[in-house]
Amino acid sequence: MLFDTHAHLNAEQYDTDLEEVIERAKSEKVERIVVVGFDRPTITRAMEMIEEYDFIYAAIGWHPVDAIDMTEEDLAWIKELSAHEKVVAIGEMGLDYHWDKSSKDVQKEVFRKQIALAKEVHLPIIIHNRDATEDVVTILKEEGAEAVGGIMHCFTGSAEVARECMKMNFYLSFGGPVTFKNAKKPKEVVKEIPNDRLLIETDCPFLTPHPFRGKRNEPSYVKYVAEQIAELKGMTFEEIASITTENAKRLFRIN
Repeated sequence: MLFDTHAHLNAEQYDTDLEEVIERAKSEKVERIVVVGFDRPTITRAMEMIEEYDFIYAAIGWHPVDAIDMTEEDLAWIKELSAHEKVVAIGEMGLDYHWDKSSKDVQKEVFRKQIALAKEVHLPIIIHNRDATEDVVTILKEEGAEAVGGIMHCFTGSAEVARECMKMNFYLSFGGPVTFKNAKKPKEVVKEIPNDRLLIETDCPFLTPHPFRGKRNEPSYVKYVAEQIAELKGMTFEEIASITTENAKRLFRIN
């Protein structure tokens, strides 16, 4: 069984064929999916989906690109929704210095507020990091994020950064990019990190793995991530599927 720990099935890209996408996931033995909401519309849809599907869980938070739009009311709303038994994490949150819609200072403030909220409600956090590794790690340390731990989503950092994150009680999640032929760094990190800190994801509809790169991603494709990691680790697909599923269930406190 496979566990896709980061999917955006609440995105408009699935408006016309969601049921078919879900059936394909089931046919590929995808046992559980965490759907991530990162603003008002996507959080609302994620909350609807956890009521509609027994194998779907939600992570809810505010994306750093849109940090400028988050209000205190939004934060209070996320806190209220986090009481739902199928909300398993706060996020995705973090820093994104690739886009400049929200200033770095605003992103940092919203990031810190969400870490504090996660500690208050005792849920792990899901970290989005783009071109901001040093500041992300610094803020996680300063805010005591190790108290809740969580996931470095779609990890593409160095082995050194991986070790720092694991010391703070974080799992490293790998998606489509680990299957790319030119993805030297993620492949090296996968080989090095211990199995009990490893997770897999799609981040669908984005970051589609080889051999479907360039097309819309979906949860059924998480098997290609698992296959690549199994090859890198010298293990079987079944072993990696089992290990990453158990890791996710432990982190999200499922069963």
